Amino acid sequence: MKSRRYTVVDVFTATPLKGNPLAVVVDAEGLSDAQMQAFARWTNLSETSFLLPPTQAGADYRVRIFTPQRELPFAGHPTLGSCQAWLSQGGEPQGDAVVQECAVGLVRVRREQGRLAFAAPPLLRSGPLEEGVLAQIQTALHLQPEDVVAHQWVDNGPGWCAVMLRSAEQVLALKPDFAALQPLELGVVGPHLQKVGVVAPQQGEAQFEVRAFISTMGVPEDPVTGSLNAGLAQWLIGSGLAPDHYVAAQGTALGRAGRVHVQREGATIWVGGAVQTLVQGMVTL
Repeated sequence: MKSRRYTVVDVFTATPLKGNPLAVVVDAEGLSDAQMQAFARWTNLSETSFLLPPTQAGADYRVRIFTPQRELPFAGHPTLGSCQAWLSQGGEPQGDAVVQECAVGLVRVRREQGRLAFAAPPLLRSGPLEEGVLAQIQTALHLQPEDVVAHQWVDNGPGWCAVMLRSAEQVLALKPDFAALQPLELGVVGPHLQKVGVVAPQQGEAQFEVRAFISTMGVPEDPVTGSLNAGLAQWLIGSGLAPDHYVAAQGTALGRAGRVHVQREGATIWVGGAVQTLVQGMVTL
């Protein structure tokens, strides 16, 4: 047991307590897999990350990401939150962007206009959902077939599949049967556009509403989800369902005000948001 630097950040929000919290153990070297999992279970946040020395050339640091139940190869809000924690503790990147090492490889993170943004990693699985999977989703979300206007696998590590509904209002009204969703990790998106070029005034700058239903990670609905939004962006922009630059709202149904800023530049899609540091101290592990 030793004292280690520890911080808690709030990701994808400009307003503290309105985003997705992340616990970060900054000095995690020497911790076992079991210790990391036990601490993640104890914090009971959607994810807890552990910063370690890099093992790949070009990386500035390595991160391991745990939910209360298992380790993830990649996740978006822990990527931005871990980067913020590393920078706030004196980290200096080797180049213009921070390079994070995680189980899916090297992920670039850049600083932009008061936000951090990561380069969306390649999809591990894409293409339309199988009929059985789509039927399971419709049953679990109490939807009619005509409610789903598009669907796709958008898996970049955690296993995401996704459906698009006709409107943000439909997304916000969902009351999922989480037992019926197992073992799917599901993202649901719907537009806030009431007609072409007009944004619903109650959501301000957000063009889409997103919800993330997670039946296997110990957190039934994630407040704001970077990996899902990265996969959604690759699907929506690539298929012409969304413009090259948009903002997604997430967490509304949970009393949060998450905002995810998406932008395509050439072949890269950047997924960004503001990060607030709320707690800094020491933890004995």
